[in-house]
Amino acid sequence: MQALSLAWGILALIGMVVGFIPCFGWTNWVNIPFAFAGLIFSIIAHILTRGPNRQNSLVAIILCILAILLGSKRLVAGLGIF
Repeated sequence: MQALSLAWGILALIGMVVGFIPCFGWTNWVNIPFAFAGLIFSIIAHILTRGPNRQNSLVAIILCILAILLGSKRLVAGLGIF
């Protein structure tokens, strides 16, 4: 479950980077809900995992939060959200 959440976080971050390319800012409309779902999944994976092997889900949580915050900032800067 941690590996899946880490892959989800990486994909969300890649989607956010694509959204920063000019004329591709519209991809943030899809990427932000995707990253939010990944954030929820990563939090669940972090809670369900016991012991010292929790770092993958923690990294996924950080990646999803970055994708949400930076993608939202890009939408505001590109006048996608008023």
